[in-house]
Amino acid sequence: MSRPVGNTEFHCGRFRLSLARPLVMAIINVTPDSFSGDGMAGQLDNVLRQAERAVAEGADILDIGGESSRPGAQAVSVQEELDRVMPIVDALAQAAVPLSVDTVKPEVMRAAARAGAAIINDINGLRAPGAIDAVADTDVGVCLMHMQGEPRTMQSAPRYIDVVGEVADFLRQRSDILHSAGVAPERILLDPGFGFGKTLDHNLVLFAGLPRLRELGYPLLIGVSRKSMLGQITGQPVDQRLAASIAGALLAAQRGAAILRVHDVAATRDALAVMAAVEAHV
Repeated sequence: MSRPVGNTEFHCGRFRLSLARPLVMAIINVTPDSFSGDGMAGQLDNVLRQAERAVAEGADILDIGGESSRPGAQAVSVQEELDRVMPIVDALAQAAVPLSVDTVKPEVMRAAARAGAAIINDINGLRAPGAIDAVADTDVGVCLMHMQGEPRTMQSAPRYIDVVGEVADFLRQRSDILHSAGVAPERILLDPGFGFGKTLDHNLVLFAGLPRLRELGYPLLIGVSRKSMLGQITGQPVDQRLAASIAGALLAAQRGAAILRVHDVAATRDALAVMAAVEAHV
């Protein structure tokens, strides 16, 4: 199958996002059990204020999540996730930046796309029955993520022979299937899934291998913000991982990441600005 060669734009709904610089995706959790402690289930006004602040700080994309994917997290029903997510989608669908919905459920994908969400961000790589059909007949952008296992058990005993090669093979297969279903390459993002069924060593090897994943031809979305891998490296609790998160974001950008999924928008944008200014004079 023919593959894209260094897409310069990401197409998602009514948006055409230039990939000339790394984009910042702001995490907006509407769950009660987010690993980072910032979930705001049932707090519409607070969620909207957080979204407005993220855009003011320079977020290029808002990512709404209504079901926790932290290790050990329990699944929620379709209706509960819809009740959490859809009021936010309805309120933000006409925002100045694309709205992404982080979900594995085809029913939520369809409802979000109909309401104006521009991106479907699926940690399960569209493997649920009906998930590909839910996005193929829309104009949304799609992020395919790699995960070994599922959130409740993924960190119990993850094993790989070649983590970079196995992640690359999975993402290649899933993107080929999505492309065959009629989704244009310009609508596809890939996420290697740091912390999703991976030990610290797996994560570090995968991080070093990001240039190999970039050779698949699709833009990479990278999310390491506040994750346990940073806590394992630094010894810091989740609320003290800003410096490590910024370091991770910059290293990802240097290794070809097109989109950085973060909690701390302003700090990330400042760090990227410094990096860009220096690189412009190298």
